[in-house]
Amino acid sequence: MESKKMQNTITYVFIDGNNLHLGAKSQGIELDYRKLRLYLTHKFNAKKAFIFIGYDPDRTYTYSRLVDAGFTLIHKPTVIYHESGKRQMKGNVDAELVLHAAAIEYDNYDKAIVFTSDGDFTCLFNYLAEKGKLERIITPTKFYSSLFQPLASYILPLKRITKMIQKD
Repeated sequence: MESKKMQNTITYVFIDGNNLHLGAKSQGIELDYRKLRLYLTHKFNAKKAFIFIGYDPDRTYTYSRLVDAGFTLIHKPTVIYHESGKRQMKGNVDAELVLHAAAIEYDNYDKAIVFTSDGDFTCLFNYLAEKGKLERIITPTKFYSSLFQPLASYILPLKRITKMIQKD
């Protein structure tokens, strides 16, 4: 149940989509994105939740399910390359996530929650914390960047909320 303080706070969620997907998978967590969205709404009064993800035309069904669950998708064009004889796809969303959290959406929210374990976001976290806007860093992987150590009070490991957000 959200506190009275959170009821009056507008919270936006910024999710590094691939980091969340791979981090959950590496810990044996099968995410139910609808449950995740409900958890964010009830616990943090999340008004908007963005997932930043590389665009793969073969995954349109997955994207529509995420939208149906209540997420706003921000797509990044992907680059296809071959590594060890395998076709790989990469869509680095770091810049888009930072731009949305620190500029495009900045004036629309009071608090931000960011899902990532990537140390590249430390400058964003420091900025949001300095401005009083950082609510939580939800770390999808078991291990996260050592650069997060000064921000330890904001960290919520995904594993701690697994029961509320995993598939039945």
